[in-house]
Amino acid sequence: MHEIKRFENGFEYLEVTNSVMSAKIALQGAHIFEFEQKEREPILWLSPVSEFERGKAIRGGVPICWPRFGNLDKSMPAHGFSRTSLFKLIEVIEKNDVTTEVRMRLTDDAKTREIWDYKFELDVVFTLGETLKIELITKNRDIKEFMITQALHSYFCVSDIADVRVEGLEQKEFLDTLRDIKSKENVAITIDAEIDRVYQKVDRDITLCDAKRCIVLKAKGSASAIIWNPWIEKGSRMSGMKSDAYREFLCIETANAFDDARVVRAKESHSLSVEIVT
Repeated sequence: MHEIKRFENGFEYLEVTNSVMSAKIALQGAHIFEFEQKEREPILWLSPVSEFERGKAIRGGVPICWPRFGNLDKSMPAHGFSRTSLFKLIEVIEKNDVTTEVRMRLTDDAKTREIWDYKFELDVVFTLGETLKIELITKNRDIKEFMITQALHSYFCVSDIADVRVEGLEQKEFLDTLRDIKSKENVAITIDAEIDRVYQKVDRDITLCDAKRCIVLKAKGSASAIIWNPWIEKGSRMSGMKSDAYREFLCIETANAFDDARVVRAKESHSLSVEIVT
């Protein structure tokens, strides 16, 4: 089943249910902010004080950073403009009683052309069921090529950040953006301070484990990943986040970032996806 619903302020989202899960996806940003499988702990973290308002990014779930990841390109908003753009719901396909597919689309208009002067079509496809799969399909509708960086900025629930371990990035080089230095990971990652690292040449599944469970990320069309947690000081300054929220989540972002930027030629397309398995 599926239904378009609204908060009291008119903010629209799609609610989807089948025999194994329930999900909520905002039309703004094609942003999935809830995914709960029956008799299991929630996978995605959502700040209880996050604002659901037009023009403001949601804190939690899976924000979509596109056509830029980060804030290096000063010609557009940080993490691009898709997070606060209104997508069109194209279709909802109930494939069977355990799998539902949702497709949303963003196309260029006068407002996007002022920021990024290209004709494009961005489809976000959610496959909701025993696993959660998100696919970004960038189609170049222009007569000239363009470059994109992008990320699925996934916030994952954890029992406590002190118990977290991330595997699959051993021996991978990374940029530590907090210190602006490059290094190589030698062991499984644990978190005891603010972390913001962009890993390159990622070619294996990434596994996030805490005291209660493990979550596996299976990416395609991506060779970079970001590990992020703001910790105490920065987290307390961020909008839509309580001061102790840093203990409840870890972001592992499937991306095309920095050296993994992609050029999409005229009339061609690029697909980036992640399947999240518990």
